[in-house]
Amino acid sequence: MDRIKLGMVGGGNDAFIGAVHRIASRLDDRYELVAGALSSTPEKSRESGEALGLARIYDDFKQMAIREARLKDGIEVVSIVTPNHMHYTTAREFLKRGIHVICDKPLTSTLADAKKLMKAAEGSDALFILTHNYTGYPMVRQAREMVAKGEIGKIRVVQVEYPQDWLTIHQDFKQAEWRTDPARSGAGGSTGDIGTHAHNLACFITGLEVEALAADLDAFVPGRQVDDNGHVLLRFKGGAKGMLWCSQVAPGNENALRIRIYGETGGLEWAQEDPNYLWHTPFGEPKRLITRNGAGAGEAAAQVSRVPPGHPEGYLEGFANIYSEAADMIKAHREGQEVKTLLPTVKDGLRGVQFVDACVRSSARNAAWVTIPN
Repeated sequence: MDRIKLGMVGGGNDAFIGAVHRIASRLDDRYELVAGALSSTPEKSRESGEALGLARIYDDFKQMAIREARLKDGIEVVSIVTPNHMHYTTAREFLKRGIHVICDKPLTSTLADAKKLMKAAEGSDALFILTHNYTGYPMVRQAREMVAKGEIGKIRVVQVEYPQDWLTIHQDFKQAEWRTDPARSGAGGSTGDIGTHAHNLACFITGLEVEALAADLDAFVPGRQVDDNGHVLLRFKGGAKGMLWCSQVAPGNENALRIRIYGETGGLEWAQEDPNYLWHTPFGEPKRLITRNGAGAGEAAAQVSRVPPGHPEGYLEGFANIYSEAADMIKAHREGQEVKTLLPTVKDGLRGVQFVDACVRSSARNAAWVTIPN
């Protein structure tokens, strides 16, 4: 198989999300990881690269972008898994040299950087994919397909939540440290880290865009500089209304992403911790359970399912679906073709950062309504 040569920026030995991206890239055997600038220091980068057996290890991402673009067998795509504040400057270096980018969410730490990154992506011939991995889950694709086919009628109400509990008290390990530092995470804490996932999921499944919101954000842990809990009222284009709750201080919750969508003729319900099941309730009829690769599941779910029904598929497979569909896009790009895809784009990333920015501004104005630009 012709594997795509992949590089990685960030994701060294003590990083969580880098390992997830590496597993996702290997799951369908579509990529070969050959190069990396895996840490903010040359020593840590070299140590991490050697542990992974990389062919080429770099001291920093700019050196990597310049060198790889010049090599005959250089990388074709880079995975960016750094803290948020590094996304723009890193992606820019690779995009301007024609190297495709797969970037972890959120797009950037600031709205200004998000706008600049969108401009850089649109001005480059390279592809840009944002890893909102929940869009790769089979039953999320099933829900989107059912909404698009009108199976619950015109959307009226969207309820989405993503509670966790891991920041209920002050934590000083690496993952907590940078996520609660506004200089690295951005002005939004839980809103940027997991609220963007909830926002993206609501928009992805319904096909709607948020046009205005009113947010009440809190930092419950003393001394915390970013929000760790957010309640957000949503107004969607077309008239639907919604509520979004994101929290990292909700004891008893691990990764409890959940969405409920109600239309004129029925409702849908999906929970990330029980990902192979989608509940469909036509109005006036009993609830119907649709299972991954089971009776009632459609083509959209089947395309991103690997094993028979009853065998769990979830987080890693969702990430792998993003990577595999990105591989299809990259190979089509080589041949001057286009591939229809549902993958999150730089535009989706900009909307996510606009969501965070609007939440912060609204909360600062005592939960005043804030309009989100088109």
